[in-house]
Amino acid sequence: MRSLLLLTCLLMLTNLSMGQTGPLTLTIYPGEVPFQKETDITEVVQQNDILVISKVQLPQIQVFLPAKRSATGKAVIICPGGGYGVLAYDWEGLDIAKWLNSHGIAAIVLKYRLPSAATQTRPHVVPMSDGQRAIRLVRHHAEEWGIDPDQIGIMGFSAGGHLASTLGTHFDSGNPGDADAVEHQSSRPDFMVLGYPVISFTEHITHIGSRNNLLGKEPDPQWVSYFSNETQVRADSPPTFLFHSQDDKAVPVEHSLLMYQGLLEKQIPVEMHLYPTGGHGFSLSINKEGTQKGWMESLITWIQHLPTSP
Repeated sequence: MRSLLLLTCLLMLTNLSMGQTGPLTLTIYPGEVPFQKETDITEVVQQNDILVISKVQLPQIQVFLPAKRSATGKAVIICPGGGYGVLAYDWEGLDIAKWLNSHGIAAIVLKYRLPSAATQTRPHVVPMSDGQRAIRLVRHHAEEWGIDPDQIGIMGFSAGGHLASTLGTHFDSGNPGDADAVEHQSSRPDFMVLGYPVISFTEHITHIGSRNNLLGKEPDPQWVSYFSNETQVRADSPPTFLFHSQDDKAVPVEHSLLMYQGLLEKQIPVEMHLYPTGGHGFSLSINKEGTQKGWMESLITWIQHLPTSP
């Protein structure tokens, strides 16, 4: 299995160096996948109105690079939503990547594993582990991909926003003694973009489906606290952009309000856009009614004016 994965990565990198067009797909771990059990369960891909992926067994990234002439050096790793049960892979992943590319921003779609006791030894830490590894991997390849290693952000929608906010509150500076050079890199994102995010796991406000999928129906209070990210903001958490609609019935706008307050308390630069209508899951707002469509232009302006150092 290890040899096959290494060969796949080498072939993909060779294709890139030869000028292959289109996105590059990379398996994020070079060998054994952490916390993974041997299983016959396989990934499920369904294409209906949107592309939905479930039962992810092999976490990967798809790398979309803008034309060199328009490249800004900034990059965004995208975490699609889906309640930690599925991934809305094109709606909140591929479509977002192509849109960011149109503004000169490199975009990396993360196909992260979804928590599963049947396939994982520690399901509650698996998405976070995959996200941290993705950040390290992009930073490791930054020069090769024309990316500023100090301008790598994380973006997530709904439960993907919970994962993104977890990565912006739980990170480290890397392990320089590790045999794997990728692990030498910091897992801190340089900025966060949170779209109608699940933030809190506290009982009175949480999106119960996301919490149940990540922590189970009778969660350990320690992990409820750990993953209530409004309480986990650090003094070195990155600048953040939040957007949410006030009529969101699935993930109440209070999630963004709590995160905004948590960031303010730590004096982290934060910009928040709230819209009266739009509901939940509006993504790029194509064919969606509501007032939420302004977030895209506002985000690009915000990213363009980010400081050039962390």
